[in-house]
Amino acid sequence: MTRGVGGESPANVQKYLEGADYPADKQGLMQKAKQNDAPSEVIGAIEDLPSKEYGGPQDVMKEYGQTH
Repeated sequence: MTRGVGGESPANVQKYLEGADYPADKQGLMQKAKQNDAPSEVIGAIEDLPSKEYGGPQDVMKEYGQTH
């Protein structure tokens, strides 16, 4: 299993994106994570993602897996 933020699976990031409206850009994802009280490690992981439009949670996790 891939490890990510805080030693947890990449799904940890997705937990803080709950309620995001897709398609979404990186700024929108960061805003949603902050609204969901994401820790700084999760915000940092989202900041590391490429600036593009994400069609859904699977797109976010695909990019997350490639950058972490």
